[in-house]
Amino acid sequence: MIRTRFAPSPNGLLHLGHAYAALVAHDLGRGQCGEFLLRIEDIDAARSRADLAGAILADLAWLGLEWDGPVVFQSTRLASYAAAAERLKELGLLYPCRCTRADVLASAHAAGPEGPLYPGTCRGRNGDPQGAAWRLDMARAVALAGPLAWHDELAGVQQARPELFGDVVLVRKDAPASYHLAATLDDAADGITLVTRGMDLFPASHVHRLLQALLDLPVPRWHHHPLLVEGDGRKLAKRRGSPGLTDLRAAGEDGPALAAALRAGRFPAGLSLGGGVEGGA
Repeated sequence: MIRTRFAPSPNGLLHLGHAYAALVAHDLGRGQCGEFLLRIEDIDAARSRADLAGAILADLAWLGLEWDGPVVFQSTRLASYAAAAERLKELGLLYPCRCTRADVLASAHAAGPEGPLYPGTCRGRNGDPQGAAWRLDMARAVALAGPLAWHDELAGVQQARPELFGDVVLVRKDAPASYHLAATLDDAADGITLVTRGMDLFPASHVHRLLQALLDLPVPRWHHHPLLVEGDGRKLAKRRGSPGLTDLRAAGEDGPALAAALRAGRFPAGLSLGGGVEGGA
């Protein structure tokens, strides 16, 4: 049985880009007589707001979406993140890092999908791990896992290339887990068989496939859809004040009618789909 999910973070109100992503996940799951789950990614304590979780649920219901089972909150799964990190430490794949973003910017010699590549400054050191982030020793992890592949429904079979990211952070200084670790573990725990998300997260699947291999997790299929973008090609963003669903709902707009328009490719003026599908590798 197919099972999809929508997993927003309660650090801002949902906008039309979120609505489109939620509809894709919902329709791919329910359209094949499967299930659609809702997960709230609320482990970033500095940015997450409990009141926004309620607004997210209300906005999705206003669009006419229903989800299967109870809403899952990441904050209830901290023990699973800690256990996974300990397992990776026991395998000798994690090391503590105290470098700041400024340190990385100053010392990086190359760039990856997420920005400047960490040059491995703390790798091999025996520093105090208290209060440090924990990074994955990518070279050792790739060597241990061996060649890997993953399948995107639109782009086809991909050869996993997690080394493009360098030594990624898996346990943050300010949060129990990074997006890479938490999302991978959560999708496995929730039995997700089809991971739907925007094309901006296509590269992240290379890292997630590696983590699945290292932690003996099931491997889903992926569906990376185009993004809803503004006239200048930029994706919609909370920080730039992209049209919020809560505001549209408060203004009396018809949620199911908006959902039907988005499904049909009828977008508000100035918005369009961008971010084409990457080719197979």
